Amino acid sequence: MLKKDLIIRNPLQAIGRDSQDILKDGQFGAVLARAGVGKTAFLVQLALNGLLRELNVLHISLDDPVRKVVLWYEEVLRRIAQEYHTDSVDALLEGVLPHRFIMTFRAEGFSVPKLKERLTDLTAQGVFRPRMVLIDGLEFDARVRDCLNPLKTLAEQQGFHVWFAVRTHRHIEPDVDGMPAPLVGVADLFDVVLELQPKAEQIRIKALKGTTGNDKDRTDLSLDPATMLIRSDSETHWVTRS
Repeated sequence: MLKKDLIIRNPLQAIGRDSQDILKDGQFGAVLARAGVGKTAFLVQLALNGLLRELNVLHISLDDPVRKVVLWYEEVLRRIAQEYHTDSVDALLEGVLPHRFIMTFRAEGFSVPKLKERLTDLTAQGVFRPRMVLIDGLEFDARVRDCLNPLKTLAEQQGFHVWFAVRTHRHIEPDVDGMPAPLVGVADLFDVVLELQPKAEQIRIKALKGTTGNDKDRTDLSLDPATMLIRSDSETHWVTRS
């Protein structure tokens, strides 16, 4: 019953996007932050937004083994359960597992042809067909467009959208339009860009692209540094009851 009670707050609701899926098929979204600020925690919550609505989510990690990714999901669900003062973590996890698939690649071994081959095997066998793909650990260097272009084509063909965790660096300034260095040269491929910015005792979620409204840089969303759960300035909980 807890699963049916949970409505994961759409992370972009506060900045003008009311689609539950946030991105459409073939679209790209990016979550940018320095190391250790909360990119993976944010991706996991985006994934849960889909998983609890029974959308198939493929989580691709280029840095961590499967077990570490699994622990991220378990920890976030445990913190959600604490918000609800319930012990139903196992029930929540059991409900989302059929819709989650985790892949790992060595960072230097990841390529779109390899991903396509794995996806073809999964779909041909009727094992799994993703609607949302998360990629954590892709290096956004001068050659990244060579990877992103065919990946966008694959996403359009197979009917999924992609979220990326993108690492930024304190010592590298953004361009004149405010776009962080890793996305300079490929920002045109992204429909939504969010940056996690530590401010005093909270981590603000700043919208750099993909918003509506007059004040595109501001949201009323943040990450709680203690729990890494997404919170709204106008709400006390990361999740609300239907």
